[in-house]
Amino acid sequence: MLSIFSWNVNGLRSVLSKGALQSFIAEYQPDILCLQEIKMKPGQAKIDLPEYEEIWNSAERPGYSGTAIFTKLKPLNVRTDYELVEADQYGNPNAEGRVIVAEYSDFYLVNVYVPNSKPDLSRLKLRHNKWDPGFLTMLIELEKSKPVVVCGDFNAAYSEIDLARPKQNHHNAGFTDEERQGIGNLLGASFVDTFRKLHPTEQRYTWWSHWGQARQNNVGWRIDYFFISKSLMPRLKDAEIYEKVSGSDHCPISITLGR
Repeated sequence: MLSIFSWNVNGLRSVLSKGALQSFIAEYQPDILCLQEIKMKPGQAKIDLPEYEEIWNSAERPGYSGTAIFTKLKPLNVRTDYELVEADQYGNPNAEGRVIVAEYSDFYLVNVYVPNSKPDLSRLKLRHNKWDPGFLTMLIELEKSKPVVVCGDFNAAYSEIDLARPKQNHHNAGFTDEERQGIGNLLGASFVDTFRKLHPTEQRYTWWSHWGQARQNNVGWRIDYFFISKSLMPRLKDAEIYEKVSGSDHCPISITLGR
């Protein structure tokens, strides 16, 4: 079995200083761990994980965004240089460390941290018109060579079951029609939402606001996903959410694939 985990850590130095990442890895022993919102560059914190090869795509802007992969399986190739969109008033998303593509023998693994649309929706147009179509085009191109596993923080819930208060948030960032359409287009292109496929009626979440004791009251959103090519479905054994793992405002998620 192959276990792949994904976690938006909201600051890798923070979860390291709390011991949260170390205890999580010790308990779950992921074969591959994809991280988002690492907010650091290599060497800015001590990481003692000798079993894992480290792959980094840090943002140019200090203390912001970024992705990383810690993997026990050495990939054949790694790419981080995808140009998906043009710069906007917030900067250049291509320089924010948002995508890592690691090629393994039988699939591509894509770790992504999708741009947030912003509370005032000022980045929604960039996401809807540029990022989502560009990212999907990239996935479809990869899939021509071998199956694709996509994981990360998509900063959007897809269905009403994926957030605690859908009606109150219908026009808010993370649940607009445009953001939901982006995920719908991905599903329509033959990718499968692994958790929803295996747990069609479970209302569970991966992110909680810092406000109003949202996590204690489980007023959350499922905005972190594993999508896989349909051809990988016979290998999908499990898809899980780890709500009890603390250290970030997100919790880890995982899939297990048969070899």
